[in-house]
Amino acid sequence: MATLGFRTMDEMIGRVDMVEMRPTLDHWKARGLDFSVILHNPHVPSRVGRRCLKPQDHGLEEALDHVLLERARPALESGAPVEFSSTIRNVHRAVGTMLSGEIARRYGSKGLPDDTIRIHFTGSAGQSFGAFLMGGVTVFLEGEVNDYAGKGLSGGRMIVFPPKGSAFAPEANILIGNTVLYGATGGEAYFNGVAGERFAVRNSGATAVVEGVGDHACEYMTNGTVVVLGATGRNFAAGMSGGLAYVFDKTGDFARFGCNRTAVDLEPIFEREDIARLEYLLRRHFDFTGSPLAQRILDQWSEMLPSFVKVFPHEYRRALADQVEPMKIPTIPDSATNVAAAGDRSR
Repeated sequence: MATLGFRTMDEMIGRVDMVEMRPTLDHWKARGLDFSVILHNPHVPSRVGRRCLKPQDHGLEEALDHVLLERARPALESGAPVEFSSTIRNVHRAVGTMLSGEIARRYGSKGLPDDTIRIHFTGSAGQSFGAFLMGGVTVFLEGEVNDYAGKGLSGGRMIVFPPKGSAFAPEANILIGNTVLYGATGGEAYFNGVAGERFAVRNSGATAVVEGVGDHACEYMTNGTVVVLGATGRNFAAGMSGGLAYVFDKTGDFARFGCNRTAVDLEPIFEREDIARLEYLLRRHFDFTGSPLAQRILDQWSEMLPSFVKVFPHEYRRALADQVEPMKIPTIPDSATNVAAAGDRSR
């Protein structure tokens, strides 16, 4: 570097005139390539910067999480349960992430006991709402949520339902954005409405109930449980290697062309454990969100159950078969009494 007259790396930035292409290349695909347009060095006034000259202001001082941190202080400092409400707008992004970071610093990956912090939001949540939400935090959102909600969900609980008094049917309207629960590792999510594309992609441990999804849901999923109470779009379960999904396929469209069967099998639900798990999650979904669709299915449970399809990955089946001792799929509580009590407080 010294021989070229550069003293620092910053002085090299933008100096495309110092880049040379080897005159001869061995590979036939590379011969004759002309990078002159890409490496063109335009003449610009000296006032135009060629590198970063001032730090980027992300506006973190105005983040809603500062308010959440202050109001959750008793829980952070002593583990005392707290519950409060807040409005939210789509300019508020990654809400709950700083709060979760503080919980992780103080309590590690285990987080706080369940429901230590309960936050009720009203409005339209911006991108990455509840990203990396830690155990012990339950967030309720009365409204709608944008893309990447619950990204990296890490043990927390998310509950989204439409505004009280809404005249539309939640199961027929998109209230949740794209790429929701991407890379989630644990926790729960209940969505009283339809989500966009790429729902629960790379989910590796979260449990979720949603009332419809777009294309590519559960792609590359490795663990967890997903229940879909409506249409799925195409390419469901592409590359899915673990976990389970239950899809309400009343029309048969999911089995015919909605699911990518390269890595999964589709089965009717007849095992006692599957039936118990599915019913439990539907009741939990109804108790938390008040979903009319969940209520209709539960009210006609014996008639509706045959319309559900179990999505069972080949790799998961093989892993279960290879166990010296049978792998235990998480059990379901004998009753939903505690769930109903939690739901009564949720709304």
